[in-house]
Formats: sequence, structure tokens, C-alpha cells
Amino acid sequence: MSPTSVPASLRGATSPRVEVHPEYEYTFGPEARQLAARGGLVLDLWQSDAIDLILAVRGDGRWACYEYAELVARQQGKGAVLEVRALAGLFLLGEKLILWSAHEYKTAMEGFRRFKQLLLRLGKKISENLIEVDGILVKVINTNGEESFERLDTGARLRFIARSKGSGRGMTGDCNLVDEAFAYTVEQQDALGPTTLAVDNPQFIYTSSPPLDGASGDVLYALRERAEAGGDDSLGYRDWGLEGDLDHIEDIDLDDRQLWARTCPSLGSRVREEAIVRMRRLLSDRGFAREILGLWPKRAVGSTVIDPAKWARMLDEHSQRDRDAGLALGVDISPLRDSSAICVYGLRADGMGHVQMADLRPGTKWLIPRLIELRNALEPLTIAMGRGTFAFLKTALDKADFQLPDDPEKPESGDLAVTGAIDMAAAAGQVLEGVREQEFRVVPNRHLDTAVAGAKTKTSGDTIAWTPTKSDVDITPLVAMSLARWSYIARSHLLEEADYALTDSVF
Repeated sequence: MSPTSVPASLRGATSPRVEVHPEYEYTFGPEARQLAARGGLVLDLWQSDAIDLILAVRGDGRWACYEYAELVARQQGKGAVLEVRALAGLFLLGEKLILWSAHEYKTAMEGFRRFKQLLLRLGKKISENLIEVDGILVKVINTNGEESFERLDTGARLRFIARSKGSGRGMTGDCNLVDEAFAYTVEQQDALGPTTLAVDNPQFIYTSSPPLDGASGDVLYALRERAEAGGDDSLGYRDWGLEGDLDHIEDIDLDDRQLWARTCPSLGSRVREEAIVRMRRLLSDRGFAREILGLWPKRAVGSTVIDPAKWARMLDEHSQRDRDAGLALGVDISPLRDSSAICVYGLRADGMGHVQMADLRPGTKWLIPRLIELRNALEPLTIAMGRGTFAFLKTALDKADFQLPDDPEKPESGDLAVTGAIDMAAAAGQVLEGVREQEFRVVPNRHLDTAVAGAKTKTSGDTIAWTPTKSDVDITPLVAMSLARWSYIARSHLLEEADYALTDSVF
């Protein structure tokens, strides 16, 4: 965390109230800024610092920030940060596909038009749909719904899309630029997230003002909770807003211009003091507090049953399982069969549990081939799934020789474990207790984080089960994790009898 710096004159602060980022060796920030400046885009100090962090690189050559979020007041220049990142990806970094998404089509198109003007200033117009930049021909694609820029020498693309449940599916994005992230939903994240699965060095960039209300903005709330909890070595996060929340704005002097300076880093350069005076007259107190002072709404109580701070403390990027201790796989399919998840659970050398997502993809057709691959590579102690998943996959499981135990009281290594309501309740309960007692560690995975943040329990008689807080939340990663942990604990006695010859793997 870095303190806020407020100059004596009314100019924007030079550092945000909250700043969290990993250590890094070097940054491509100067090169990116130099390229943008040639096109007339000169950044303010706060924007330059953001670009340095976004383009910061670890010693192994990978991005220090797999995810980076910049939370700042309206009209400060967040779009310019995205423009410079996109420009660097297209011309300096060799990225094949950059996805720029916005909550509305018109907002995405505004970004498209701004970037086109930047290219025209940086290079020269050859024809209506062709721009030359340093000898590189860039095709401008204006087709409705396909708006993008494409390098004709490498095929690298920058594509602009309006977010939806399915936008981004089927693509492989090196970099995802999430504009106006306050309207970025878990469902949209589940569509865009897998675009990076096959990418060697991907990145997600979020820019936004705070969520509109306490019942929305789940992705932003999850990012803030992870930043506040610490321990995430791949997250960069900066918040320029004031401390507090919108339910207590009576404690804040909204007319204090020094507060305006703290939360508006472009004040005195891109934004004039007079413009904020006009906003103070135009907006409601609550609207001004959110849009200018960056105050967040208080999150709705009871939206999740897993304490986000405790969950964040369990994240360990370097966690590794003891390969001599075996493992269990948990499998779950969403009710609409539009996504499937596989999770690994085992033990570490220090006796702590180890959780790692093995796979999460749309649909179900990929599931059996992937389970065969994991079975051959890892020789799991057990493969667990719920009754609904088992019934749906039964024919395919039989063909692939996945077997239920001949004797339920004496299961053998590799047998399936199919849960009923009581076992599923036990699985959910074990996870809740495990989080409270900090009994296991989790290799960070944004989809699992999202599932945890968006899950609650429902009660039926004496049993409980996971259920999403909203219809667009995919909790299959959490259910798969619960099944893997439950089945490992239930059948751990087999470890003494099984002769494991486990191959090396990333799990």
C-alpha cells in the first residue's frame, strides 16, 4: 500500500490510495510510451506508472501481473492506458490476438475509433481500410461485429467486442483488455477467461470506476478482496478512490477540493477544476462520491459463505503436491451442460492439502478424452462426480473403462466415486471447515476464485449443497474441488495398499 500524495496546488495526486503489485525485473513501459508519443499520445505521470506495472516482466520473461486492475474516477484517461497497452501488443510484443471488450457496443466502438485515430497519427493512410505504420500495413476491418485491426505481415489482430455470455468463446487471446469493468459479470468472465488457456504468457487488464451497487460488480469485488488480503503474486491493483463506502458519505466533505485532487490524478492536466465544480452541481451526492471520489458501494451482505480474506490467504502460487501421496480428481458439469471442470486434490510434503484446477472448458465433449489423459498420466486414487454428472456420462464412462467399485466397502485404486446428497453435503462441509481452519493451499485460478466468490449453500432437510448466488455464476470449479477433496479423504486408506508409479506432471 502506498500513501496518497496531494500537492500543495490543486493538481491530481501522484500515487493512489491503494497500490499492490508483484516484484519485477524490468518493464517494457518506456518503449511503449515512446511509441505512443510518436502518435501524439503523451501520458500523465499516473498513466505512465500504470503502463510500467502492466508491462513489468519477471526474471523468467513472463508478465509480473497476470491480472492488473486500475480503479480511478471517470474521465481521467483510463482509455489511454488501454490504447498504449494495445499498441505495444500489436507492434512491440508479438501478440497474436488482443481482445478489447466493453460493456456496450457503443463503448467498444468508441475505443475502436480512438485507436484508429492513433494509428493514423502514428503512420499514414494508404486507403480507406489500410494504414501504414513504419512500413507495416495494418488492415482496418469495419464490418459490424468484426471491428478490428490486422497486421498484414504477421496476422496479429486487435479486436473490439461488446461483452456478452458468449463473446470471446472460441478465440485464443494473448491479452484481454476489459474496459468499464464495473459492468463485467462472472458470466462474461467465464466466456473470456478460457481464451488464455493455450497462451504461454497471457494477461488480463481491467479499468473501471467502482461498481454501481453492492449487488453487482462481483469480479471487481473479488479483485479488491484479493488485493486487500495479499498473497497473490500475479495481481497488480491500484485504487484511487477514497477509503469508506457510499453508505457513509455523510462523514465526507464532498466539497473539499483536496479530496478531489486525491482521487482525480489527471486534475490540472486532462481534467480542469472547473469541470469538477460543474459535476458537483450536476450530480447527486451519491453519484459525485462514486464517479469523482471513487467510493465503492457496500457489498451486499450474505452473498457468499466462504470468507474471501481467508480464501485469499490460502492461495499459493508455488504449492506442489507430494507425488508419493497420490491424488484424487473431482469432476462437475454445469446444469445446462455448457461448462465442465476437473480439479486435483492431494497432499503436500508438509501435510497440508493441495488444490489445483486441472481443466475448465465450455461444453462436455472434451471431458472423457481429458479424463483418459489424466488417468493415464496421474493414476488417480479415485475420480469423483455427482449422480447427475455420472448419469449423463455413464455410457461414455463405460466405453472408456471407468468403473464403479465392485464392492462399495472395498473400492480399488482408480475406481469412480459417485456422490449422493449426503456425500455431497459432506464434501461442501469439508471445504467450509477446511477454509475456516486453513487446512489446504490452492494454486491461484481465477475461475475457482470466481466460483468461490459467487457460491452459497442451500439447505434441504439435514443436507447442504453448493448453489450460485446468481444465475450467471459458474460454480463447477468449486463443486469439482469439493468432490476431489471429499473423495481423497474418504479413500485415503488406499494409499497404503496402492503401488503408485506416478509420472511427473504439472498437477
